[in-house]
Amino acid sequence: MTPPWYVLGHKNPDADAICAAIGHAAYLRATGDEEVVAARCGIVPPRVKLVLEQAGLPAPLLVDDVRPTAGSICRKSVVAVRQDDTFLMAYRLMVDHGVRAVPVLNNGGEVKGLLHFLDLLQLLLPAATDGRNVKLLHASLENIGATLGASDDFGPLPPGEEEDLIMMVGASSQKTVGLRLKAAREEGNVGQYLVICGDRPFVHQQAIEYGARALLVTGGYKPAPEISALAKEKGIFVLCSPHDTATTVKLALCARKVRNIVSDDFMALASNQVVSRFTRKVASSSQDLFPVLEAGTRRLMGVFSKSDLVNPPRTRLSLVDHNEFSQAVKGVEEAHVVEILDHHRLSGDLVTRDPVRFINEPVGSSSTIIARRFREKGLEPEASVALCLCAGLVSDTLNLTSPTTTDVDRQLLSWLAGLAGVDADQFAEGFFASGSLLLHATPGEIVGTDRKEFNEEGVFLSLSQVEETSFKGLTKRQDELLEELERLRHENTYSLCAILVTDIRKHDSVFLAVGEEALLCQLPFDRTGTNEFSAPGVVSRKKQLFPAVCEAIRLRAE
Repeated sequence: MTPPWYVLGHKNPDADAICAAIGHAAYLRATGDEEVVAARCGIVPPRVKLVLEQAGLPAPLLVDDVRPTAGSICRKSVVAVRQDDTFLMAYRLMVDHGVRAVPVLNNGGEVKGLLHFLDLLQLLLPAATDGRNVKLLHASLENIGATLGASDDFGPLPPGEEEDLIMMVGASSQKTVGLRLKAAREEGNVGQYLVICGDRPFVHQQAIEYGARALLVTGGYKPAPEISALAKEKGIFVLCSPHDTATTVKLALCARKVRNIVSDDFMALASNQVVSRFTRKVASSSQDLFPVLEAGTRRLMGVFSKSDLVNPPRTRLSLVDHNEFSQAVKGVEEAHVVEILDHHRLSGDLVTRDPVRFINEPVGSSSTIIARRFREKGLEPEASVALCLCAGLVSDTLNLTSPTTTDVDRQLLSWLAGLAGVDADQFAEGFFASGSLLLHATPGEIVGTDRKEFNEEGVFLSLSQVEETSFKGLTKRQDELLEELERLRHENTYSLCAILVTDIRKHDSVFLAVGEEALLCQLPFDRTGTNEFSAPGVVSRKKQLFPAVCEAIRLRAE
């Protein structure tokens, strides 16, 4: 099974993270990788929702965990039997498909147990404390007839309910057979006897006269008409097998239902269970086949064996707009990172299992990198994709006014706007004017929409940023935002948890921060309140805010 391939931005994605993912997935498909899917690992910001609506594109697939699961490693094409199937049906199915174990399902498709070849052997040759147990057969006469391909033209039709039968092969002398049937009648169980014999009319007669449960005539023979009439009169069932007596006995044993051997003592995994969480448990189990159930149900989704855990298929990832695994989707360490495209600093926690394509450029946005890849290949993104890349570029460069902006950003924004059929300045004005978080979002949404975690010299940080066209509404929301920052700080043990609220028109910012006082007092901004700082001209988290925080960390340590 080919694992999925997702293009993913960072957690708590901003416009650039989502739009770059859409653009790069389109680029990869245009260059031959048809199975690539744009994805996201967080909610779509309001402004991006409006851009997607304008572009006529759906939101990228939400993927919040890429660790291999039981559902991702299991084989979906499964050989299974029903609990009401006979042993013979199960045996033939297993032989035809070359499998040694199969899941057993009820009529609703729910897993009831596992069936192994050894289970069938145990039923055909049951352990017995006395010879009598070997003769016991729990099956329906209907299934016995069907398994043997026997005719039931004589007497009433056999019932479909399973019952306890005692097999007796009538191969002895007439006297011995008579004595055995007489003893059974005296014991009160002759009504359970299934008398099996070939062309022996006297045995047929005795079986009917003593009141056996059924007569099974072998070798393709048929009882005499008067015997059939007597059996019908007494309500005794008569079946005629085309096989010899020895074969008939063996096949009759195979008429039992699978449910008779199935135990509920087996291990099954829910499809959403993570492989790394159950590998040790599976490895120590004597079980060799493991059913995978649809999450929250008992319905079979697939199966896997221990060998499937040796090198489980890993989700393929193209990471955009980040290169720090602390900011990446959950489970990135267990995924196959194919490539990374970013415009941020390199992080010390970047470790991959395999060599990867790594593109890191000092430009204003990841969308810029994607647009340049299209252009260098002589390709043009569709208008809808070009519009998304415009949004990512405009958002991260504050419409080319951020200090991170380069000439490459300016050139490519003009090119993308032409492909999208929009005026770049008008599009940017409409983009920033739409969906004010301060006016319409909850504190959690405001802080979480574009939030990144950093681990700088052992100091764990959370830095969020929200761009607005004015500070309208900030004063009313400030206490709520500080409460949310405090909640996040205690929940995640951050040394500093902060948000930069930026007025993109005035290039002015207010910095709200909670955390260690020793760190807060070293921030190079004017402190206008206990947790409020004025940061005029600071509009870039990457190029201005983060370096300032890093300097505060260094000074605190001195």
